[in-house]
Amino acid sequence: MSTVQKSAMKNFTCFGKKLKHLCSGSFSQLSHFCKTTIFPIFAFFKFIIHRLNSLALHLLYFISISFLGFFILKGLKPRNNINPGNLDLIFTSVSATTVSSMSTVEMEVFSNTQFIILTILMFLGGEVFLSMVTLYLTKSKILKPWRNDNRVNSSCESLELPPPNLANEIETGDVIVRHDSHTSNHIISLENRYLKYKSTKLLGSIILFYLLFSHILGISLVSIYMVVIPSVKDVLREKGISLIIYPIFTIVSTFSNCGFLPTNESMVLFSKNSGLLWMLIPQVLIGNTLYPSCLRALIWFVGKFYKKEEANYLLKNSKKVGYFHLLPSKHSSFLVGTVFGFILIQFVLFSSMEWNSIALSGLNFYQKIVGVLFQCVNARFTGETIVDLATIAPAMLVLFVTMMLVYYL
Repeated sequence: MSTVQKSAMKNFTCFGKKLKHLCSGSFSQLSHFCKTTIFPIFAFFKFIIHRLNSLALHLLYFISISFLGFFILKGLKPRNNINPGNLDLIFTSVSATTVSSMSTVEMEVFSNTQFIILTILMFLGGEVFLSMVTLYLTKSKILKPWRNDNRVNSSCESLELPPPNLANEIETGDVIVRHDSHTSNHIISLENRYLKYKSTKLLGSIILFYLLFSHILGISLVSIYMVVIPSVKDVLREKGISLIIYPIFTIVSTFSNCGFLPTNESMVLFSKNSGLLWMLIPQVLIGNTLYPSCLRALIWFVGKFYKKEEANYLLKNSKKVGYFHLLPSKHSSFLVGTVFGFILIQFVLFSSMEWNSIALSGLNFYQKIVGVLFQCVNARFTGETIVDLATIAPAMLVLFVTMMLVYYL
């Protein structure tokens, strides 16, 4: 080995030792930071969560996320050096978190980075995500008394959950200490509680899949549409809006029924893009009013094709689960009929009164059909629009107000 090779090998070995020492030091520092800062913070929040009632917990959730979003938005640079005031930013942050879609500044004032923050706020404040978080917080309380049970032998006392084959153990007498009716009823109660726990766990997994699949599918379809139809890309490039952020922001906002869109004109610029409107219409419905019906259909699918006992329990004991959006079969069917019935009423009245108006001028027959349907669906939910509401008849505004009131009754 030459002198140059030996020198290079020596330097490489020295560099490796320094890198190893640096990595070990960084890991040690990270571990110390987690032990002294991160873990105590999580322990503190866990302590608070288990001692607050539902109302106080929701207030803490929305207030903390809204103010965190405000401070991040304030620290980021807006577009074109137009700086919104602190009150405008906190108002927008609260509006995004509570998915109310009210803003005191034009959306194109915000930069692409700020759009990402608003997207996260809308996702965290969406009805489906928030209900899933609530379900996970209450799931751990279902079997809480299991550890303190004195009727189970020492081999099972250390388990937080009862063994899956509890029924077999009951038959062989391995679990029951006294073969009396009181103890047998207690074991049956524990079995029911365990089944409820597994069912709730399955429900959480189904909701998570529903949430992720709906967003991924919607974002993918809008992105493909933007690639196929150049007119959408041209509008976004002219306004300086990222082609990656737009489909994500739009789908998250539409699914959560917030109604924020990156463009100041909402969907007016895309009133002729019927394909894009068709992609957004289902997102409006499955993210809000039709969510309980879609959730029940998905649970039925899991129970039908995967033979899950927990799925059957969820379908037959929707009230016992305690999840507000899991409705009985009859109520889910009535909900679907009611939603589409109100949409049909709006569609017929809007078409009869505004078909030849200025609001729909420039659209062909097919574009008017899709546009009116989009307008009727969103008037009751997100507030996204393809027309200038100031140009439509006052009678239609009264109808939209009535539909919004009916939705919250």
